[in-house]
Amino acid sequence: MKKYDVGFAVAGSIMSILFFMIVNYITSTEYLWFIYPSLALLLWPIGLYCAKHGKHTFFSIVCSGLIILFLISENVIHSPAHPWSLYTIFPILWWPILIILGKRAKTMSVAWVGSISIILYSLILNILISPGYPWAIYPAFVVLWWPLSLYHKLKKTYFAFSVHASLLIILFFITVNAVSSPNTIWAVYPIFCVLWWPLSMYYFVYKKRRVN
Repeated sequence: MKKYDVGFAVAGSIMSILFFMIVNYITSTEYLWFIYPSLALLLWPIGLYCAKHGKHTFFSIVCSGLIILFLISENVIHSPAHPWSLYTIFPILWWPILIILGKRAKTMSVAWVGSISIILYSLILNILISPGYPWAIYPAFVVLWWPLSLYHKLKKTYFAFSVHASLLIILFFITVNAVSSPNTIWAVYPIFCVLWWPLSMYYFVYKKRRVN
């Protein structure tokens, strides 16, 4: 039965997509909703084939390509005036890039190149497409965790990680507070909670090791 698994998945996907297309055409022709389940159904046989043959790189390339095409199609069909799909393309491409790099993806150089390139990409889009609000600070905050976490994992400096990570979170909340609602100083509340992370690490982990 196992040798027919991929064939069954292909047949099932095609039948299901055709079924959704027909139902979509009969019930609501003004909105092409069948493309949403179709994307998931396409990934079913592709994922099964790649899992059986160990083609992880091929799977990442095909799936990222399908997701990008899907998002571009959604953008063109529903909101062509605003190219929001550009926000997602470059970050999605890092999935196959990291798979292709293999073990090199776990190095600090790749982490810094990846995080800085995504930050610059977001910053350029922020300036050119939507300059009204500095939203680039949000993806910048997320991707900076990549090199920060990897560095302390390699060095096994977990207490220092809690300190540096807390500083990053505090800086993020202060920045968001300043650009979003400067008249209301609300950042002090999450900052107070964040400070308990390095404090607890110091008293229950770092200090305990020094005593022992």
